[in-house]
Amino acid sequence: MDKQLEMFMTKHIPMIDEQLQQLLTGGYSPISLRESMLYSVKAGGKRIRPLLVLAVLEDFGVQSADALKVASAVELIHTYSLIHDDLPCMDDDDYRRGQLTNHKVFGEATAVLAGDALQTAAFNALASLEHTSAEKALALVRLLAEASGAKGMVGGQILDMEGEKASLSLEQLEEVHLHKTGALLSFCIEAGAILAGANENQIAQLRSYARNIGLAFQIKDDILDVTATTEQLGKPANSDTDSEKSTYPSLLGLEGARLQLEKYHTNAIECLSFLPSDKSYLALFADYIVQREL
Repeated sequence: MDKQLEMFMTKHIPMIDEQLQQLLTGGYSPISLRESMLYSVKAGGKRIRPLLVLAVLEDFGVQSADALKVASAVELIHTYSLIHDDLPCMDDDDYRRGQLTNHKVFGEATAVLAGDALQTAAFNALASLEHTSAEKALALVRLLAEASGAKGMVGGQILDMEGEKASLSLEQLEEVHLHKTGALLSFCIEAGAILAGANENQIAQLRSYARNIGLAFQIKDDILDVTATTEQLGKPANSDTDSEKSTYPSLLGLEGARLQLEKYHTNAIECLSFLPSDKSYLALFADYIVQREL
């Protein structure tokens, strides 16, 4: 990993974790529900999504006192989606991030409700911004609703489920992942741009960057699913193959998937030409997404 990016992550991940803790422990909630929510939130993960929000602000040289809250909101949505994804009625996974999945520890009903509560906590966070104009806060709420709902992540999840045991075309596969994975990543980039006061041309370039890293992220996941071990992934390897899902390696072969990954990485970097430095944090994250080993 690039040293500059490593320092950025080392600095900000504890701040994100602290903000998540604050969002979930303030006020009343039943102990069993709170424990279930915190179990999955504290499971770790790379925190790529909240870090991308902060990276946009860093690249624009803008500070926002609400940035951590916005960044944490998207991580709450992401965590809720993982809890529900792991349920027996969906992917039926026993392990996530190297530990038992939420429903294996707390039961299916509590896991469903914990996911529901994390989702609503995310929107409560955006509705509680103290240093952002009402106009921008409303834009962020609308953007997250679209990115996480039927037009975005949830729509992608149903397309993914319907695509099991089917031979999808490359175009259909990309449609799945532009929604299931890409929509939340796009929110992170555009949310950071809104907080940074980016202009319309810059936002358009950043949207294109987000689209490309979203597809790159999924291609890398598909490659790792067939090349990494269960221990490395923290969840069962070859799970997509076992579920008979179409993936980039299954459609293009492993080498073809790697070439497609390289294409989207190059496209993403080109979208950042308006930034003053070729060592922008967004460029470093694009590098990290394609080079990561888990």
